[in-house]
Amino acid sequence: MKTSDLHIGQIGSGGRGATLGGHAHRPGKGSRIVACCDASQATLQACRESYGTDLFTTENSQELLQRELDAVIIATPDFLHEEHAIAALQRGITVFLEKPMALNVAACDRILAAAKQHQARLYLGHNMRHMGFVRKMKALIDEGAIGEVKACWCRHFVGHGGDFYYRDWHAERRYTTGLLLQKAAHDLDVIHWLCGGYSRTISALGGLTVYDQLPRRPQSDRPYKVTADEMKLDLFPPSLMRDLNPTIDVEDISSMQMKLSNGVFATYAQCHYTPDYWRNYTVIGTEGRIENFGNGEPGTVVRLWNKRASYNPKGDAQYRIPVARGSHGGADPLIVAEFLRYARDGGATDTSPLAARESVAAGYIATQSLRSGGKVMKVPAPNAAVARWFRAQQN
Repeated sequence: MKTSDLHIGQIGSGGRGATLGGHAHRPGKGSRIVACCDASQATLQACRESYGTDLFTTENSQELLQRELDAVIIATPDFLHEEHAIAALQRGITVFLEKPMALNVAACDRILAAAKQHQARLYLGHNMRHMGFVRKMKALIDEGAIGEVKACWCRHFVGHGGDFYYRDWHAERRYTTGLLLQKAAHDLDVIHWLCGGYSRTISALGGLTVYDQLPRRPQSDRPYKVTADEMKLDLFPPSLMRDLNPTIDVEDISSMQMKLSNGVFATYAQCHYTPDYWRNYTVIGTEGRIENFGNGEPGTVVRLWNKRASYNPKGDAQYRIPVARGSHGGADPLIVAEFLRYARDGGATDTSPLAARESVAAGYIATQSLRSGGKVMKVPAPNAAVARWFRAQQN
C-alpha cells in the first residue's frame, strides 16, 4: 500500500470541481492536487492560489492525462463526461466522475466497458448516499423497521430551478437530454438504493410550462455557464426572471412512475418553480412507512409510522439528523474521503458505477416516455459480463 500522497488531477476545476478538489487536497496527509485542467484562465489562476505555484495547469485535458497521476477528478459539464472519463480510463487512471455518468444509456455502457477493458477503477459522485438523512432511512429499512419495502415516492421541489437550470446550458436538450436525467439522477439513485432494486418499466409525463415564456439573452453558438454572482436566489416568483438561456427546450415540470426489478413501485415528481427547495422521500413497507422532513438543515428529521392512526403528523418515532459540517450536508467531504481510500486500496464503496448507470438509464428512458406522451417503456439492463466485473470489484 502506498504511504506517500496520491497525485490527483482535475478536469473541470471550477465550481463543483473546486469543491471536490478542496476536500481532496491534503498535502502530507495522503493526497494532493498536482494538475488542473479548465477552459477558464481565471479558474486556473485560482487553482494555483489554492494548490500551490508548482501546480501544472492546462486547458487541454489530454495534456493533463499525460502526467503521472494516481487519480483524476472529472467535474466537467455533463455533455463532456463520456469523453473525459473514457480518456482517463484508457490510461488506467482511477476516476472520480461527477454525476450524472453521461447523457444516455449507451454512453454509460461505453464508460463501464472502458473501465473493464483497461482494468481501471471508476467511482461515481452520487454524494446523496453519504447524507445523514438518507443513511438513516437506509438503516431503518435494513433493520426491518417498515418490513418489506413495497413503494417509494419522491417529491422534489426545485425552488432555484430558474437560476440553476434555465439560465445556462442546462436548459438545452443537446447538453443535458432533460432534467429527469440531469437533476433527477441523484434522486433516482437514492430511490433505487432505498428500495433495493433498479427501474425496469417506466412511464412519464411533463412539460415546459413557465420558463419558455420569459425573456432570454441573445443567441450564442457556445454553451453558456451561469456564474455564482449572476444567481438571484431570492427572486420570486419566477415570472420576474430575465436573461434566461436563449434556447429552452427541457421540461420544467415532470413526473415518472417506475416498477423496479424487485417488484417495488416508485414515483418521482419534479417542479422547477416552487418557492422552497428540498426533496421529500416516503418509503412504504409491509409493516410501516418512513418519511424525511428536511435535507440536512437544522431541524431535519426522519419519521416512522408503524401503528394504526387516522392522522399522526409526528409519527410513532422521530429520528433527528445532526447537522454535519461540509458542503452538501456534510456529504462532500465523506464522498471524497471514500474515493481517496478506494483510489489507494480498492474494495467496497457505498456508491456504485452500476447504480449510477441505472439512475441515468431510468432518467433517460423516462425522458423518452415523457416526450412520447407517457408511453410505457422498458429500461435495458447492463451487459452481464460488465456487471459481474464491477460487482467483483466490491469485494
